[in-house]
Amino acid sequence: MNEFTPKQIVEILDRFVIGQKDAKKAVAIALRNRYRRRLLEDGGLKEEIMPKNIIMIGPTGVGKTEIARRIAKFINAPFLKVEVTKYTEVGYVGRDVESMVRDLFELAISREKSIKTELVKEKALKIAKEKVLDILIPKRNPVSSAAGKARELFDSFIDKNNIDKNEIEVEVENNNTEEKHIENDTYNDTRKKFKKLLEDGKLDLREIEIEVKSRGGMPMFEVFSGGGMEEFNIGGIMGGILGQDKKKKQKVKVKDALELLTDEEASKLIDMEEITREAKEKVENSGIIFLDEIDKIIGGQGGGSNPNVSREGVQRDLLPLVEGSTVMTKHGTIKTDHILFIAAGAFYSAKPSDLVPELQGRFPIRVELHSLNQEDFVKILKEPENALIKQYKALIKTEGIELDFKDNAIDKIAEYAFVANEQMENIGARRLHTIIEKLLEEISYEAPDTNDKNVEIDEFYVEDKLKDIIKNRDLSKYIL
Repeated sequence: MNEFTPKQIVEILDRFVIGQKDAKKAVAIALRNRYRRRLLEDGGLKEEIMPKNIIMIGPTGVGKTEIARRIAKFINAPFLKVEVTKYTEVGYVGRDVESMVRDLFELAISREKSIKTELVKEKALKIAKEKVLDILIPKRNPVSSAAGKARELFDSFIDKNNIDKNEIEVEVENNNTEEKHIENDTYNDTRKKFKKLLEDGKLDLREIEIEVKSRGGMPMFEVFSGGGMEEFNIGGIMGGILGQDKKKKQKVKVKDALELLTDEEASKLIDMEEITREAKEKVENSGIIFLDEIDKIIGGQGGGSNPNVSREGVQRDLLPLVEGSTVMTKHGTIKTDHILFIAAGAFYSAKPSDLVPELQGRFPIRVELHSLNQEDFVKILKEPENALIKQYKALIKTEGIELDFKDNAIDKIAEYAFVANEQMENIGARRLHTIIEKLLEEISYEAPDTNDKNVEIDEFYVEDKLKDIIKNRDLSKYIL
């Protein structure tokens, strides 16, 4: 994915975000430069080339977050979006800024673990099935006793559930070509028949008792470590001191037992040290942190709950992270030198030059995103792969109803959204969600009970549902 050219990256972003070419271009170049850096030989200039961090300036709802989120998904990079207003200067109540790096690392580990778990899931499921079969038909000594007990269990289950015994036995017999000791024949054959029932899902609702790991439900707590707050699980610590995690017996349905045992076996098959190493490498070289509402930590603004000194303190605490520093985590250290930071803010009552000078210097690329007009709203409703009209049509179709949005209806929705933004707070494309929810409220409510399976949405339908709300400014402020 990283081999894509900047033009190709912009084309991919165009499938999800309307307009904002300058922002897309800036992000595409930043990503391409990361790829170029990786092609350089280790040492020398490679370590000197730092990411060109970006500040996106524009009102809410114009695509700032969506661009960053989509690009991270596209290049399969660890991505974290944070609201910087939740951080406070060290010494004030709140989270310290280094915790964002720890959170990014945790996300990367979790994602790598999911990928590795998926690779061993088939093998883990096989082991889990054998464990379930051991519980269903335990093998006891002497062998003949186990065989007899197994046959008795099988016959009892078949009779109780009205299952065709001949069908199961014929299928197992056809697959059973290995030579065995005579005393094992009955037990092994019965086990294979139970396995067939298990794989067909006919044992799903039967309850069995299994042993699962118990974490003890010990609480998480925070301690001050390495210059910041770090979360620790006391249960994990005590488990490491006292030995393996305790196991507890639990009665569950076979279907749930398979899931629990598969997860447990998969965790044994994966190497957590390797996962942590790979996650660390991806965070340090491909990680992206999106700093939203960065304009809210500029001192001298009204409307903030934190004192100005704390806001400017957050900027100064951010500075080492953005410049490049080492953050201590419970999985080891993370260097932030090559993490890409993308900041965003509306900057209504402030401007990027109001940030502390040192922080300004670490965000050399600044792009402005324009407000959305009526034409943009029409495109947002129709063109992207995740377009709102497509989403709502798919949702209502689950009730067996086909929604047909006429072009003049889409134009009218866009017009109302634009007018609402002009008359009230401009919340960008988010206004479309509110408008369409109100427009389709009655259809969504009646959908499960209606006999009308084809609903046409035209401009007259839109007018009928929204005209009173739009005309009444007090009502529109309340509802839209």
